[in-house]
Amino acid sequence: MLPELLRNITMAYSDQLLDEGTEIWQAQKEHPFVQELAEGTLDQEAFCHWIKQDYRYLLDYARLFALAGAKARDETTMTELLHIAHSTLSNEMDLHREFASEYGIPQAELERVQKAPTCEAYTNFLIRTAYEGSIAEISAALYPCGQVFLDVGEHAAELATEEHRYTPWIEMYTSDEFCDVVGLMREFVDQCGKQYPGAHDAMRDAFMTSARLEGQFWEMAYTQEGWGLWGQSPRLLTRSHYQTLSSVTIRGRVNRVY
Repeated sequence: MLPELLRNITMAYSDQLLDEGTEIWQAQKEHPFVQELAEGTLDQEAFCHWIKQDYRYLLDYARLFALAGAKARDETTMTELLHIAHSTLSNEMDLHREFASEYGIPQAELERVQKAPTCEAYTNFLIRTAYEGSIAEISAALYPCGQVFLDVGEHAAELATEEHRYTPWIEMYTSDEFCDVVGLMREFVDQCGKQYPGAHDAMRDAFMTSARLEGQFWEMAYTQEGWGLWGQSPRLLTRSHYQTLSSVTIRGRVNRVY
């Protein structure tokens, strides 16, 4: 007990959160969407579903950074958060627009895509946290997305044996610029962890909720989840995929996924 306590005292708070999410991170790296993307064998329709849904997600993700910037109490933090919002809307979303064009998805279609249930749940959680939560909770809620894509991108780069149609995706999420953005997110979490020690429980809850929803996002794309009746998705949801992602926390409740 004492060694663990001492370890937590010396660890950056972002690393403590990552320790909490170890199983979720591993499940995401092992998800078939990630594995097949790395190999270049991922079904094109699944990838197109990811493009459309992530495009809609990123609009709200950028909004989260803008709202966090508005709540920041110092000029440096405000500048960095608004920089990330701008980088998301320009650099990252440009990649989505390029992919969409390459796969025959018009800009107008991207803009009118209906969010799938998982995307709706995730963005609703983020925006509610931005409006109702503290700056510390916001820092923890936004962190998993950036760190997951960096870690998954590096994992995919290790698995890839040759260049293929998804190589630009891997290159985007392992780029120096993206690494720098994630570094700013980590610093923001660490700063809030030091400044607001009484908010650690709330930060941990926000982090774990976002991490679980990140995991479900891969499943949403792989199964091409929609709002149809159960069993009408292009791919049936499998018990094994759900179980690897443990439980999902939505609207303050923890539900086991079976």
